[in-house]
Amino acid sequence: MIRSTIARVDLSALRSNFAAIQQFLADGRGAVPSIIAVVKANAYGHGAERVALALEQAGADLLACADIEEGIVLRQAGVRVPVLVFGALSVSDLDGLFEYSLTPSISSPGAARAVHAAAVKRRATIGYHLKIDTGMNRLGFRHDNLRRTLPEVLASDHLRLEGVFTHFASADEPQSPVFNMQRERFDAACDVVSGFRRTEGPPEGRHYIRHASNSAALLRDSRVWYDAVRPGLLLYGIVPPPLASTIPLQPVMSLTSRVVAVKGVRPGEGVGYGWKFDAETPRTIAVVPAGYADGLDTRLCGRGHVLIRGRRVPIVGAVSMDMITVDVTDVGEVQPGDEVVLLGRQGDESWQHIDAREVAAAIGTIPWEIVCRLGTRIERYYD
Repeated sequence: MIRSTIARVDLSALRSNFAAIQQFLADGRGAVPSIIAVVKANAYGHGAERVALALEQAGADLLACADIEEGIVLRQAGVRVPVLVFGALSVSDLDGLFEYSLTPSISSPGAARAVHAAAVKRRATIGYHLKIDTGMNRLGFRHDNLRRTLPEVLASDHLRLEGVFTHFASADEPQSPVFNMQRERFDAACDVVSGFRRTEGPPEGRHYIRHASNSAALLRDSRVWYDAVRPGLLLYGIVPPPLASTIPLQPVMSLTSRVVAVKGVRPGEGVGYGWKFDAETPRTIAVVPAGYADGLDTRLCGRGHVLIRGRRVPIVGAVSMDMITVDVTDVGEVQPGDEVVLLGRQGDESWQHIDAREVAAAIGTIPWEIVCRLGTRIERYYD
């Protein structure tokens, strides 16, 4: 059985986006950075297993996920390229790092000691990426305390430094001075790490990569591309607002449903929980079996639109757990079975397209949330 509400994930569009980002990087100045493809949060709602394999096929040098459990899912799906785990390790079962050949991020002295002890127990050496906190004040070694905290980490003969990275707090805010401050702090931190490596590390010099750029930073400033970049949202064909881009990207996911009922509403009657829509004139309402249990935001009531028969129609009445109602009075002979586009295209005109940025703007949130929150009961179909 197939539910009416389904997501289609266009893997060819995903691979095309990857290639377009590669070309954009190649057109920049200096050495071309490699791409760390971010597939955390179930590949931003697109389905981590199939997306990761497609990105590996497209040429991703490394994949990145949020925690060890996500990394295990990728390995069990058959992913072979290195997998970087972004998240904290303090309360994690570290066995998965070794059993599934995952690359941890070490972001505190305590985490370094725990991974070192686990490696000693297994008589193994494990590669890791060192996270530097340059102002985000979440995970990471403080940028201004490295001379005290790093020696113990770099002295371990069971930990192999493979990367140094940071995370920008305001890359998508062009007027914020924090971005440049973090860039300067990261440059200084890398100098400190390199200094330790010259005096205590291998004589052949640096053998680790530096990375800092999420999608917004990648678009904003080539100085922070370093040795690798970490696109997430861009891979899925969405430009982080309020930024613009000349990269020819294609939305990877569409979300569609079907009309299951059509009924008339008389003047003075309401629709849905709380009667949040009152009919002042006779209206025709279509019922669509998609609701907040599928990931639709309750704030879409009175703000969002869907496409039916190539026409934009407003979402009226409350978004309930399993359905929404839309006003199709002006559309014509809408019937049960008609396709409903919640995300995607239904026609060739620009207004016949609804994307995650539009939906996010309508309800005052971010496009990451729109795609990541799609519910587990929505079947993903891959083209």
